[in-house]
Amino acid sequence: MSSALVTGGHGFAASWLIKALLERGDRVRSLDRPDPRLGDTGSVRPSALELHGIAAEVETIEVDLRDAEGVEASLADVDTVFHLAAQTIVGTARAAPRETFEVNVLGTWNVLEACREKGVKRVVFASSDKAYGASDELPYREDFPLRASNPYDASKAAADILARSYWHSYGLPVAVSRFANLYGGGDLNFTRLVPEAVSATLDGRAPVIRSDGTPERDFLYVEDAVAAYLALLEALDAGPARGEAFNAGGDEPHSVAEVLGLIAEIAGTGVEPRFEGEGSLDGEIDRQYVDSSKLREMTGWQPAVDLNEGIRRTIEWYREHPESRSPVP
Repeated sequence: MSSALVTGGHGFAASWLIKALLERGDRVRSLDRPDPRLGDTGSVRPSALELHGIAAEVETIEVDLRDAEGVEASLADVDTVFHLAAQTIVGTARAAPRETFEVNVLGTWNVLEACREKGVKRVVFASSDKAYGASDELPYREDFPLRASNPYDASKAAADILARSYWHSYGLPVAVSRFANLYGGGDLNFTRLVPEAVSATLDGRAPVIRSDGTPERDFLYVEDAVAAYLALLEALDAGPARGEAFNAGGDEPHSVAEVLGLIAEIAGTGVEPRFEGEGSLDGEIDRQYVDSSKLREMTGWQPAVDLNEGIRRTIEWYREHPESRSPVP
């Protein structure tokens, strides 16, 4: 049995990961900023852990990632760390770059340094496919340079390099994940395409899209992402994943319009999206998808849920959990 710390544990992907860790018998501690359930309007919403019904099974510690002493104290008796916490909203990063770099880069440094001091046995750091930046050559492969040019993307690229340096410099067993756009039930970040579009469609509102629908993205269902995290953990124990970065995605890109059409078709509510823009949003990359062959060849992992099935599961989640849908603007 492992003792794991998951940063950002009340969040979307982290909560699914915690659920899987508990199911396999691990002891789990969640590190989150104070008031992780506090929404943008100041209202308190259920956290993803509460939506899963597992909040009582997890030890929760409230610590800001910028608090180095608090982060180190949270690692007592922990042998495994999944560092998923971050400032993840692209628009917020553009508006508040200082806070974004403090949380995403300094916060990651604090986690890595605490892991080094405490002798943590394995660390998985969640970077992003956004760290690659825009590229004419696709799909992204792990040996591509990180050419991020926007604040959020650059913060993830900087933390990505920093994380891998801790293996090469200090022998800290760390692997870096560069996953495609995650989606699924329990995502309460309604600046993201899928949760907002599903929530709006089920509530009878037309999803408003600030682009023309042509940008393409790679989508990875959240339970496939969790399986990839756990595969990386095993590869860290075996050795070859240490100091390495790994892509994981759904194997093909899909346009925003295609995803929205699928949501409308499966939901069956008759609600159609409204496109209000041209091309991509400012600060967003127009076309992205990743090559997952490195992870697949090393661990045998591959996505088990295609986009059609993943959207169906996501819609069912939000139907069954109306309290998790976005507030009406």
